[in-house]
Amino acid sequence: MFTISQDECMPKAPLILLPPSEGKAANGNGPALDLASLSFPELTHHREAALIALAKAMRGNEAARSKLLGVKGKALAAATAANKSVLTSPTMTAIDRYTGVLYDALDVSSLSAIERGRLNAQVMIFSGLWGLVSPEDGLPDYKLKMGAAIEPVGKLATFWREPITAALATRTKNTTVWNLLPNEHAAAWAPAPATSKNGPAAIVSVKFLDERTPAKGERTFTTVNHWNKLLKGALVRYIIATGADEPAALVKFRHPEGYRYDKSLTQIATNGVTVCMVRPNP
Repeated sequence: MFTISQDECMPKAPLILLPPSEGKAANGNGPALDLASLSFPELTHHREAALIALAKAMRGNEAARSKLLGVKGKALAAATAANKSVLTSPTMTAIDRYTGVLYDALDVSSLSAIERGRLNAQVMIFSGLWGLVSPEDGLPDYKLKMGAAIEPVGKLATFWREPITAALATRTKNTTVWNLLPNEHAAAWAPAPATSKNGPAAIVSVKFLDERTPAKGERTFTTVNHWNKLLKGALVRYIIATGADEPAALVKFRHPEGYRYDKSLTQIATNGVTVCMVRPNP
């Protein structure tokens, strides 16, 4: 399941699917947005539709904008201002624009030049406004969640599902895909099964678990939710550095927070494989 099919001349580097971050760096020193310069130009039409819908929504009343963007007060005012100037404000690369805990843990500034090149080629970031972008794409400051619904396009995950799936089809064929997306972003992708001719070689997701004191002799675990993004940042670094393309490649991964790959907890389903990183009970 985890090997590249023999009809490929050589193995493909694994792809890594990431969400954006709620936190974003302000301002920028790049030119204003150029939709034509973004990766995945086949998404341009949908990007234009999303931008038109966002501009209309930002002319709505405060209550409506607050509901859409999920913020209030000063944060709402700042988000509204950013969205209103999204076509004219300065840009910076997506990997620098996103400043959430996953991206802090990834710490892109400390990557070697070779690793930075791999990052740019292997990482794809899902976005409620842009659909799909690469780390080097120049983006303005903005705020719009993939889980939001905006008129007239509707729920963004549904709006983006068909074009994102089509855009990724060739890139993911016979390739290991590390799906590190939360549910609201994963809903925007409907890949062919990994067992099909045109599907990925494998779709691998990851759970982080804290092991608890055994109950009645059986191992018990608590799923890590709060620090999930922080933990995935270190994992992305490892995949980029090693080219890990199957769960077994995580055997040598030493997570800084003490999580280790546990083969016995690997879960195989029709829609992919879930591997577990476990931190033993102290």
